[in-house]
Amino acid sequence: MNVVNGLDRFLEGTDQLGKRNFALLANQTSVTASLRYSWEVLAEQGRRPVRIFSPEHGLYATEQDQAAVALQPETGLEIISLYGSSYDSLLPDPGLLEDIDLLIFDIQDVGSRYYTYVNTMAMMMERLSGSDIEVMVLDRPNPLGGIQVEGPMPDPAYRSFVGVFPVPVRHGLTAGELALLYREEMQLDLDLKVVTMQGWDRNMNFSATELPWVSPSPNMPTPETALVYPGMCLLEGTNLSEGRGTTMPFQQFGAPFIQPERVTRRLAEMALTGVTFRPTYFKPTFHKFKDDIAGGLFLHVTDPLALDAFATGVALTIAIHQEYPGDFHFLEGVYEFNDNWPAFDLLCGSGEIRKQILKGVPFDTIRASWLDDQEEFRTNKERYHLY
Repeated sequence: MNVVNGLDRFLEGTDQLGKRNFALLANQTSVTASLRYSWEVLAEQGRRPVRIFSPEHGLYATEQDQAAVALQPETGLEIISLYGSSYDSLLPDPGLLEDIDLLIFDIQDVGSRYYTYVNTMAMMMERLSGSDIEVMVLDRPNPLGGIQVEGPMPDPAYRSFVGVFPVPVRHGLTAGELALLYREEMQLDLDLKVVTMQGWDRNMNFSATELPWVSPSPNMPTPETALVYPGMCLLEGTNLSEGRGTTMPFQQFGAPFIQPERVTRRLAEMALTGVTFRPTYFKPTFHKFKDDIAGGLFLHVTDPLALDAFATGVALTIAIHQEYPGDFHFLEGVYEFNDNWPAFDLLCGSGEIRKQILKGVPFDTIRASWLDDQEEFRTNKERYHLY
């Protein structure tokens, strides 16, 4: 049976809107199974949203990562960007909430704590706590499934726009389930409704849903990209290219100083499962090492169920640090509006993994440091399961 997403289920009973004034928090992934945008279908039915709030990258994902969204394509609706040039831009002016009584969230998530769309949802939930504005989440599949968990829990001191939720890096929850978790964990005074999917099973990968894949952001072209993202996104916090500026972002990485075979030999000692590495070279057309030839590796996932993407990302970082201690480094400076901690630490949720890598702690020891977090959360998250 095909999976029916939350939007299509919601549209089957749109009379529940009545005469309510509602806003959408959406982007180009807010589509029906027949690939029609939610705001267009709703307007045709006489239920025109007051405005659309768009997340990072913009309504149609026209902007690259960490780029302020200023101009938006014309849709005939008021569009408000929730990603500008400062942290304050991540939430709307309070006046933009005064004329609505319902906020509808409908965006495809990719199942990783760092991915900012659900973080925008969480911050809006906080803003609306204590108000009379209801939040409704139109649920969509987690493309990584709903069972496996990867990585450590974040230290609250490292909260940032890539670490709002108190969950491991790969959390195994849908957007609707994350909303339920956040309301409880933050003790929000919020009227929250989740329009659930029909037919989704926690064991499903995205292709099993038979739903169309619309790239949620410019560097998330396929569900396979989402599968490796929990680990490969860590490279954003280093001077390595994570493949941006190529047609296969996050599935390949490298730098001009890397000789691929040396890294391959180093990784062979780490006994990673579910993945094999192909030595390669590539030339980014933008971002890190623009127009330079970078040596590196391409990740081929051989067994999605055996893959631990976060552990793989940590292993890659260790291997490069060991092989090229004079060339490799962790980045400093502002990352997602935060300059209190290095970007790698914000992604990991603390500075412990980076410090262990710099001290030369073995991979197996580092990996063991978050296993208790994984197992505890795997059990605790079940109380938020809707499927």
